[in-house]
Amino acid sequence: MSSDAVAAFRKSVWNNYEKNGRHELPWRKTKDPYRVLVSEVMLQQTQVSRVMEKYKEFLKAFPIVRTLAKAPLADVLRVWSGLGYNRRAKYLHDAAKKIVKVGTIKKTLEGSLSGVGPYTRAAVRVFAFNKPDVLIETNIRTAFINHFFPSKKTVADKELLPLIKKAAEGQDSKEWHWALMDYGAYLKRLGVRNNHRSAHYVKQSKFENSLRQIRGTILRELQKGSRTENAMRSDLIASRGKLKNALAGLARDGIIVKEKGKWRIV
Repeated sequence: MSSDAVAAFRKSVWNNYEKNGRHELPWRKTKDPYRVLVSEVMLQQTQVSRVMEKYKEFLKAFPIVRTLAKAPLADVLRVWSGLGYNRRAKYLHDAAKKIVKVGTIKKTLEGSLSGVGPYTRAAVRVFAFNKPDVLIETNIRTAFINHFFPSKKTVADKELLPLIKKAAEGQDSKEWHWALMDYGAYLKRLGVRNNHRSAHYVKQSKFENSLRQIRGTILRELQKGSRTENAMRSDLIASRGKLKNALAGLARDGIIVKEKGKWRIV
């Protein structure tokens, strides 16, 4: 790809950021790596509009990493309720415990951390420490596919990486990635729909009567106290098979445990 094409792309990204940038997002007003980590975990598979208030509520309850580490998991899940994918709350809780043990988030991220994958790790480096890194997520894919692969049927991330690295050269890492994400979001508002052309696109399954919905309902019930499987089944509109699968999945994730015939949050 020519330098002129990359320069033109940069200009479009920065122009949009100036006019339509989401500068009001609360996690963009902090350099605290803990707060950045919270926002990044919340934003996984969840729309910005749903995260906005929950982010503020979560930080009011757990303002520093040590507060989160010391909190019972049940309290963390109660505050998290409504965001879905509750294992993220468990991962974040576990991460807080490890961070407190290691000493700093920066040092902790140098090792393995449950639920914190390559993207989240890189995002904390970029947004908390303004370090150069490569971020690929849905809005960034939208921006690059729209400009550089307007007609190609399937685009792999390995094709985007050289362009992403080239476009980032000489840019302020944090501001550039904010601008990129905002540009992708802006294109989507204009009607651009190209994520299905990414080789890494996975269509989200229906929520209604899904295991995700049942898991969330189970956790809300267990926040009231321990329950037997039969007691929960009488309250849930779910088959015995789905209920068993949901319970087994929550147990595998280390969120619930069965004792003396009753399930409870760990």
